[in-house]
Amino acid sequence: MANILVTGGAGFIGANFVHYWRARHPADGIVVLDALTYAGNPANLAGLTAQGEVSFIHGDVCDEELVAKLLAAHQFEKIVHFAAESHVDRSITSPDDFIRTNVQGTHVLLKAALLHWKNRSDSCRFHHVSTDEVYGSLLPEDAPSTESSRYDPRSPYAASKAASDFLVRAYAHTYGLPVTISNCSNNYGPFQFPEKVVPLMILHALTGRPMPVYGDGKNVRDWIHVEDHCALLSAVIDRGMLGETYNIGGNNQTSNNDLVELLCDLVDRRVKSDRAVAERFPDCPAADGGSSRDLIVYVKDRPGHDRRYALDTRKISREFDAPALRPLRDGLSATLEWYLANEPWWRAIQSGEYRNWISQQYGIAV
Repeated sequence: MANILVTGGAGFIGANFVHYWRARHPADGIVVLDALTYAGNPANLAGLTAQGEVSFIHGDVCDEELVAKLLAAHQFEKIVHFAAESHVDRSITSPDDFIRTNVQGTHVLLKAALLHWKNRSDSCRFHHVSTDEVYGSLLPEDAPSTESSRYDPRSPYAASKAASDFLVRAYAHTYGLPVTISNCSNNYGPFQFPEKVVPLMILHALTGRPMPVYGDGKNVRDWIHVEDHCALLSAVIDRGMLGETYNIGGNNQTSNNDLVELLCDLVDRRVKSDRAVAERFPDCPAADGGSSRDLIVYVKDRPGHDRRYALDTRKISREFDAPALRPLRDGLSATLEWYLANEPWWRAIQSGEYRNWISQQYGIAV
């Protein structure tokens, strides 16, 4: 039994991790600290918080007094740090928010953990969740990034995460803070905010809205289902070597074009095979026998759009009995089913503010 603090636990990956950890460690006390910025959603944890299985604190990781009080009150053995501004597009237009949360917020947590864990046992651990974007863009012929690859962040988001990675490493080297770091590839799955590409394309296909693809659509990303990520992340937290970094990827490299076309085909097949779904979403082209691919529009590329990310995951495979990762098609099919089953959740998010942001970002009317 342990007490665990999960920062950013009402966000997409954080909430999935809380559900995953709670199911496998039911005796642990879990406290979620989340500022509930645009992508944080208390509904992601509603079932757990309503039953008292998880405690939720609405607060900011940059609030030093609040963080210190939480650590003193709960005697956490583990801190899992997800809290971050993470949308690259938003980092281009509002970089200050990313520097504050991702760099300053991480430093506040590190300082508090160092003070709180003085003279504590080796069971304590600070795990920092980072991204593959810190390694920078790869050429088509380049080998995937390893844990020792040179950092080359290209966006304010990536630079802020790189800075936080270095801070975590510095606290481990200088002060002996028990830390681990993971750098993950693109996640998809339940509870993902609809601005992100997978839910954006699914929901726009279902509702007959334009499906915007940046540039020529040939940018390549590696994709991992969020539950697979949580399984590997839990292994690192439980058994990872202190001071080490682990790449967590899905080994599913695909271009944006191929990803969007696959999502179109999955939506169309589902709508055409189920009259009830077609009646729920009459604006989906497939409801009238058409193709969602007709909704794809190519829009002006975003500034500094990295061409390719890919992770070498051999280290984590060597050290742990890693579970089999689900194929991309299977994971996307399951994700589509989740969004079909949770329409009230995403309808509540797709407010006027959301639509305005999408329209401004891509230069299209939705």
